[in-house]
Amino acid sequence: MTIDWTRELGEQLTWHWNNQLRARLDGLTDDEYFWEPVPGWNVRPRGTSTAEIQAGSGDFTIDFAFPPPEPAPVTTIAWRLGHVIVGVFGARNHSHFDGPEADYFGWDYAGTADEALAQLDAQYAHWTRAIAQLDPADLARPVGEAEGGFADKPMATLVLHIHREVIHHGAEIALLRDLYARR
Repeated sequence: MTIDWTRELGEQLTWHWNNQLRARLDGLTDDEYFWEPVPGWNVRPRGTSTAEIQAGSGDFTIDFAFPPPEPAPVTTIAWRLGHVIVGVFGARNHSHFDGPEADYFGWDYAGTADEALAQLDAQYAHWTRAIAQLDPADLARPVGEAEGGFADKPMATLVLHIHREVIHHGAEIALLRDLYARR
């Protein structure tokens, strides 16, 4: 049997996106987006954060610290979406698939839930179009220095990692929505 690994890798994320994750984000309100169940990390209007690092180029910044504190802070839906948009999809779209520049410090973070979802949809669409173009040789080639710890790993390993990250953080966002609705 011949396995189409490009299709299999693509379907891993698109099935989850279409059947579990994206519909769970519909109707996200600004109040939910910024809701802090406990003090932690968020996306905040510039100048209002007390985090060690306040990254971003626009009117909103995302909270960070390096190294992260132990235990890690609880993060909001806004923070998790910012992480997926920039750190998961955006940086990889830029470094591997001719996407626009995307890093935590240069990103213009969304000040509304609708804006964040539009950014997420755009980054997801770019990623999935790019993954669909990879052939077996592309999937086997080393990722390269843009990925630090993944430099010597095959591109397929990075694709699997990115998909795990989206599934993981998407589940966290869904749980936060459930908690918000029942607070």
